[in-house]
Amino acid sequence: MTASRTALRIVVLLLLLACVLLLRRPLFSQAITAAPTRFSVVIEGVAPGKGPDVLLIPGLASSREVYDAEAKLLTSTYRLHLIQLAGFAGEPAGPNATGPIFAPVVEQLHQYIVLNHLQPIPVIGHSMGGLLALMLAQAHPEDVSKLLIIDTLPFYGLVFNPAATVESVASQAKATHDQFIAIPKEQFAASSPTYTNRLVKDPEGQRLVSASSIASDRTVFANAMLEDLGTDLRPQLATIKTPMTLLYPYETAQGPADQVTALYTTAYAAKPNLKIIRIDDSRHFIMYDQPIAFDKAVQAFLKP
Repeated sequence: MTASRTALRIVVLLLLLACVLLLRRPLFSQAITAAPTRFSVVIEGVAPGKGPDVLLIPGLASSREVYDAEAKLLTSTYRLHLIQLAGFAGEPAGPNATGPIFAPVVEQLHQYIVLNHLQPIPVIGHSMGGLLALMLAQAHPEDVSKLLIIDTLPFYGLVFNPAATVESVASQAKATHDQFIAIPKEQFAASSPTYTNRLVKDPEGQRLVSASSIASDRTVFANAMLEDLGTDLRPQLATIKTPMTLLYPYETAQGPADQVTALYTTAYAAKPNLKIIRIDDSRHFIMYDQPIAFDKAVQAFLKP
């Protein structure tokens, strides 16, 4: 009798333990899928496990919509994780409203990749999004299988002067930041098309880029721009072993092609495992100006 009661108690205890674990499982599942606060994610494409995952990061003041045309070509085969930073293109600023932006975003990208079991994942980044992708690969190389970087320099100040340093552009960058915030809303909206038209040739692309800029939180926009100008990854490039493809645009109006090429090749001279591809007749937003060439490069990059 005692033995049977003991056995019964053990069975009851095991059943109770199983019930507790079942009750806790949704809580654990909720914890690992908690939404990031520094950015939002829209997932498109095939169901989990039915195709490779890809992470896409847009640039400064940009919406995830910059990848819309390309996403339509990829969603039948891939599972896309489309990022948009808080404060950009109408997204509420959240914690990006104050303090550093880049490092916290990189850490939340790392958390998102780990908690959703995406390691290692191909990462595509445009402009500032490319810089964030490089920072992620440098801080957490296990997260990233390969990088596709679209018109990103490891130090943005090189656009103004090939000999520029963070220190040499600091005062000008801060003055630009302050002026940028001080511009009245109406004046900023009126001048935005003039600025964005230098970044994209395609008329519809111009409209979309301008709308994203106008809809961005001005403080987040300006602070991210200032942080970009204060970030120089060139000293870390040699340590970033992740295979990388760099796309850069070229227009004849820029001057001799070899001079433009030299800007990128010199900036990335220390980066191992690097492939550089020039996209002709395009400005900064290659995906709008040369969508066919852009898709060809993306498809080639994503192939095993």
